[in-house]
Amino acid sequence: MKKIFILIVLFLTPLSSIYCNNSTNLEKLTVILDWFPNPDHAPIFVAEQQGFFKELGLSVELIGPADPADPPKLVAAGKADIAITYEPQFMEQVDQGLPLIRIGTLINKPLDSVIVLKESNIKSMHDLKAKRIGYSTGDIASLKVMLSNNGVNIKDVLLINVHYDLTQALLTRKLDAASGMMRNFELIQLEIMQHPGLAFYPEKNGVPIYNELIFVTRSDNTHDPKLKKFLLALKKGVYYLQSHPEESWRKFAQSHPELNDELNHRSWFVTIPYFAKNPEQFDSTEWLNFARFMQKNGLIKKVQATDVYAVDIINNK
Repeated sequence: MKKIFILIVLFLTPLSSIYCNNSTNLEKLTVILDWFPNPDHAPIFVAEQQGFFKELGLSVELIGPADPADPPKLVAAGKADIAITYEPQFMEQVDQGLPLIRIGTLINKPLDSVIVLKESNIKSMHDLKAKRIGYSTGDIASLKVMLSNNGVNIKDVLLINVHYDLTQALLTRKLDAASGMMRNFELIQLEIMQHPGLAFYPEKNGVPIYNELIFVTRSDNTHDPKLKKFLLALKKGVYYLQSHPEESWRKFAQSHPELNDELNHRSWFVTIPYFAKNPEQFDSTEWLNFARFMQKNGLIKKVQATDVYAVDIINNK
């Protein structure tokens, strides 16, 4: 379920001075990204471009992690105000006792998918029986459910951990299918490379809906007024992005020339429908359904009450 973009790696340092306004009138807020800047973070960059953070008195510093697993741990340790992470991993960390709580949602739908090449003879997940399926993390619960939902036992496939080399392994025929690939990135990447893919989506194959990317903070930090200001500015960023997608892309590409290519350009527009229009809101029923799914598949020991997982700090819920 973890997103993998192999373009550049940023270490634990500020991304750019444009996110660090030195004005003494602005309160500093530190956000650790889940990975390096990419179209998944578009509303944050738009909020910065349009001055929405500054309007609310914030100077937002964005930090790229050395390891995508680090951001929630650093926030739990008090090293940053907010971290971007994935709902499944977040639930595991809460289960392990990390003092974290979700305060907002960036992408409220799954982006993960199982992808095969269209040129293969695989036309459905049922065709994956006795095939080689690659993955990049230890979590194969969703894959197991997706296969079972299509009449295939996970014992009847060969699982291969290819780490972060899913696309290359698929193209060189070391795999018949790859799990954990992003529908808004690798699917486009394969098409650009003239080897279009066919994607099978978790939510259409027995896996409950979950949030791909969420904002978390320390459980004892929800009273900090800067967090509410951040979400209000982010909300304006989402609406501006949806109203001015091309203009927003041009400004992003100008400030991140290393990402100004066809892949990121197309990904920018494909990702726009996935952003939560009201980042503060969450569906308690949906969250509990996914927590029960996690528990059933041995990923967490206990399903927590909704208010342990998430809070709406704008509407005090």
